[in-house]
Amino acid sequence: MAVASRPRKNLLPRLGLPRGLLVHTGRMFALTADAFRAMRRRPVPFQEFVRVSWFIASVSIVPVILVSLAFGMVTALQVGNVARQLGAHSQTGAAMVLAVVREAAPIATALLIAGAGGSAMTADLGSRKIREEIDAMEVLGVDPVHRLVVPRIWASMFVAVLLNGFVSVAGIAGGFVFNVILQKGTAGAYLNSFSLLAQPWDLYFALIKAALFGLVAAMVAVYMGLYAKGGPKGVGDAVNRGVVLTFMLIFFVNIIFTLLYFQLIPQKLS
Repeated sequence: MAVASRPRKNLLPRLGLPRGLLVHTGRMFALTADAFRAMRRRPVPFQEFVRVSWFIASVSIVPVILVSLAFGMVTALQVGNVARQLGAHSQTGAAMVLAVVREAAPIATALLIAGAGGSAMTADLGSRKIREEIDAMEVLGVDPVHRLVVPRIWASMFVAVLLNGFVSVAGIAGGFVFNVILQKGTAGAYLNSFSLLAQPWDLYFALIKAALFGLVAAMVAVYMGLYAKGGPKGVGDAVNRGVVLTFMLIFFVNIIFTLLYFQLIPQKLS
């Protein structure tokens, strides 16, 4: 007499991994792979790329510069006080370059792009989804990934790299104001100390991180929009979840890339 086999137990709860998390992660990676494959297709949706790039830049450039100015001033205030206590007040500029260019500029740019541009992209695609425009495009033989997702990825990465430069300049300028005017430092010492600890790889790494953060913000935004459901309330929930998830992923990716940077790139010694 054959013994009935026992039903397999679900291992996901035992491992502490909710099934929904794995499903959403797989879907997002699948959408990312489809988008990279669609990038080789012609014609290139250049007009949509220009439109989305202009929109993201227009809603992000002023807030990101204001945030970078404030961050640069606060960083200069803290670093300047510590440097004065250590007798190295003239090296404030070197610390400002590392803090602003390497870390603050890419993160501030990505967070504001995710908060302003990413939320708008999620709302746009989510409203198209609940109005069944995405389904209509597929019925007509138009690939929504090529037509809608690809230009938004390129636009987010392009604007992130572009704004990263503005943030770096604004942050260093804010630090200059605090260090030279309020903390009675010298402009020559602040500017000449830039090359003391910084190196070209710091700038290259910041640009790479900015582009990667822009990719993360765009992929989370388009995924949340394309898989939104439940009517207008579902679109609003997708926007909120997309912004929070993007922030978490950006900080996680930043930790990994910073560790890799210190392992692969030899640091400059003063």
